Amino acid sequence: LYGLSEALDMLLAEGLPRVFARHQRWAVGVRAAVTAWGLPIQCADPAVFSPVLTGVITPPGVDADAVRKLIHQRFDLSLGTGLGKIKGRMFRIGHLGDSNDLTLVATLAGCEMGLKLAGIALQGSGVQAAMNHFAGTPAA
Repeated sequence: LYGLSEALDMLLAEGLPRVFARHQRWAVGVRAAVTAWGLPIQCADPAVFSPVLTGVITPPGVDADAVRKLIHQRFDLSLGTGLGKIKGRMFRIGHLGDSNDLTLVATLAGCEMGLKLAGIALQGSGVQAAMNHFAGTPAA
């Protein structure tokens, strides 16, 4: 309960509008990376994209859980798994909580390196796309 109380104090001290704006800004940067990679985002309707995580669909025939395992083994980076019908077809990148632009860029770099190591051809650099977004969109 002490932790919950402290978390709520932190949220209220920052102000909910700023917290929501921060998470939305990070979400746009992560989605810019996924788009630059040329991979589909799991949510097909941009109007309901999540501000707290982005689901990345892997190409047909690629086991997303094997890619997640490779990324974890090589870069000590934990990614969420797909659930239900899409298990093994996608992984999730979280962009919420105690994070910042640099930790998200590092997360995307780990993903990008892991995707390449898994033999997935990427259309472009998601890391560069995210850096462009974060540099061009100052935090509130």
